[in-house]
Amino acid sequence: MNPQPPPADAESESVTPQGLREQYESGATVAELVAASGLSYGTVLNRLRAADTVMRTSWQTRSRLRDGQARRNLAAHLRRLYEQQGATLTELAVAGSVTRRAARRLLIEAGGTPRTTQQTLRIRSAASTARRMKLALSLRARYEAGATVPDLAKECSYSVGTVYRLLHQAGTRMRPKHHHGPARTPRQRS
Repeated sequence: MNPQPPPADAESESVTPQGLREQYESGATVAELVAASGLSYGTVLNRLRAADTVMRTSWQTRSRLRDGQARRNLAAHLRRLYEQQGATLTELAVAGSVTRRAARRLLIEAGGTPRTTQQTLRIRSAASTARRMKLALSLRARYEAGATVPDLAKECSYSVGTVYRLLHQAGTRMRPKHHHGPARTPRQRS
């Protein structure tokens, strides 16, 4: 059974063979078109061929990095990714369809300063810690609204121990433990 094609709108017009051709001829690479459109590599190539696009050789594609304005645009884009999103040089290389060494060179040309591995790890760790604290605070709010720890663990697909740790990190005042089972009769003193 084939899925229904998506409805045509202004955004999907750029995914048409003619729209892809215009973007390709303005300097975009096939890899960039794949990333922007969400289509597979083969589908993009097939649509470009269907629009009678004259394909560049890999040498011609790489030579676009020698062009002044195209190179400056790519360098500025890579610098934004590096500084604002904490991307690594390897991720920049993928985003720019260049080698890691070329990505580093473009970053420096755009005025960026390459980080050490430790600096990158610290940036990523801080982002991870912020996400974890946000989760801990949302769990705390739900716990204080009456949810139980096992329910929270099940909802979040975490272990009960992890939920307890997150609640403690958020400074949650824990409810007293309840005895689950039949009520005990008090002992008689003799």
